[in-house]
Amino acid sequence: MVEVKPKATMASSMKEGDADKACAVPDEATKGFYLQQTMMRIKDPRKSLDFYSRVMGMRLLGAIDITDLQFTVYFMGYCEESKIPTDKLVRQKFALTYPGTLELKYNYGTDTDEEFNGYHNGNKEPKGFGHIGMYVPDVYAACERFEKLNVPFIKKPDSGKMKGLAFIQDPDGYWIEILNEKILKE
Repeated sequence: MVEVKPKATMASSMKEGDADKACAVPDEATKGFYLQQTMMRIKDPRKSLDFYSRVMGMRLLGAIDITDLQFTVYFMGYCEESKIPTDKLVRQKFALTYPGTLELKYNYGTDTDEEFNGYHNGNKEPKGFGHIGMYVPDVYAACERFEKLNVPFIKKPDSGKMKGLAFIQDPDGYWIEILNEKILKE
């Protein structure tokens, strides 16, 4: 029989205020660093590009084909269309420097390989990556729209213990948290 140990409690883990103490003052050498992208592997670029543009309202900032390694990366972000360059190389550089982008990596052939079952989303064992989060002005209105678009839900805003936020799934099964600051209690 395997002994199951209880999970750590807040008291035996990090106490309130300890997070600030655990952080170092950023080194001057890191000035100019910023989170530019997070990458998720996708099975079918047609489905993923449609989802992130039509459902989530993002735009394709640029795409880069790495043909010798047999993959393409698509950079999605929130940007006015008029700000996206039309020249291919300038657009690729723009996509690689625009903050807060979602990089969708398509490995050639995954969309047509009948034996390929997709990628691990990190929410089943072994757990790892959990989700991306999308800010929306009104969680309930966004979720009503997602329902009309037949987007799969992991959690609706009023289900579970945490109220006022939701989790949906993209075509590859990755979780997307839908939230805003209204979930915080005064």
